[in-house]
Amino acid sequence: MGQFTIFDYMQKHQYEQVVHFFDRSTGLKGITVIHNTTLGPALGGTRIWNYTTEEEALVDCLRLARGMTYKSAAAGLNLGGGKTVLIGEASQVKSEAYFRALGRFVQSLNGRYITAEDVNTSTKDMSYVAMETDHVVGLEGKSGNPSPVTAKGVFHGIRAALFRKYGSAEIQGRSFAVQGAGQTGYFLINYLLEEGAQEIFFTELNPRHIERMRLEHPQVRFVNPDEIFSQEVDVLAPCALGGVLNDETIPRVKAPIIAGSANNVLLDEEAHSRMLTDRGILYCPDFVINAGGIINVYHELTGYNKDRAMADAARIYDRLLDIFTIADRESISTHAAAKVFAKQRIQNIKNLRDNYIPR
Repeated sequence: MGQFTIFDYMQKHQYEQVVHFFDRSTGLKGITVIHNTTLGPALGGTRIWNYTTEEEALVDCLRLARGMTYKSAAAGLNLGGGKTVLIGEASQVKSEAYFRALGRFVQSLNGRYITAEDVNTSTKDMSYVAMETDHVVGLEGKSGNPSPVTAKGVFHGIRAALFRKYGSAEIQGRSFAVQGAGQTGYFLINYLLEEGAQEIFFTELNPRHIERMRLEHPQVRFVNPDEIFSQEVDVLAPCALGGVLNDETIPRVKAPIIAGSANNVLLDEEAHSRMLTDRGILYCPDFVINAGGIINVYHELTGYNKDRAMADAARIYDRLLDIFTIADRESISTHAAAKVFAKQRIQNIKNLRDNYIPR
């Protein structure tokens, strides 16, 4: 990001709070970012990643937190955006004490931030966090693993994109390339197969996940990671980590639709969303199409019911159609249109709360 200065970045994108924390007894070291709490407390998962530098971790957390603000707003939830990243090798740092230390730091934010599972953390890990704070969701016995609901939201988002592009939302007879098949990508492939997808390609780095797909769905074809973008399919679904749509990969994309679950999939939001638009590729903004997970855990805060959570995730279909309409009307990218959609709701609620009414 060139000469990165945290306060300039916070001012530019209107962040509220950045917290660095360290626990000497467990080696826990991480960052929590709270972007915006206009609609409600900031909610965002905790991920563990072996970042190369502390600045890389900070930038990732900043981008993810801001994305959560837009995601919650676009999903119609009374939540703000936040995120936590923990620096380290997940297989080496995890322990009960490690996550209980995290819970104490979350508790110190006094409810301004609610955490959940994310990359390299699990519902079991969150149960340790819950020993020290009430501000955690995605627990076993409640909403549980959000991946199936996230995947269901992506599934409905794909249907919306197919309808927009071809006039039919039918999955049957269509072809797909899925990048990542560990959690959300795995469930997405299952949903696509259930609805009669004609052909699915996938790529994955974890040998266990590759073998699982081979055993469960031998008709789903594995391709090497560097080949996934160039598959001649109807839909490319990035379901791994962010930044995968960039100057090098976008020219190789042959799919007319990109719709997946990965966060921050555009390396440069403005430049690469324009590049996709210029190429005539219909892009489903990540923070809209992958909102099923946060919808799932939000229901945990209000009394969890799986059927209601799935029904809310299905509404991603209509939201995307609205966003596509905004993009056409204002001659902007779908990513920019999604921000218009989200920011308008934040502003409307902010204006509504200008007058104090005790409850």
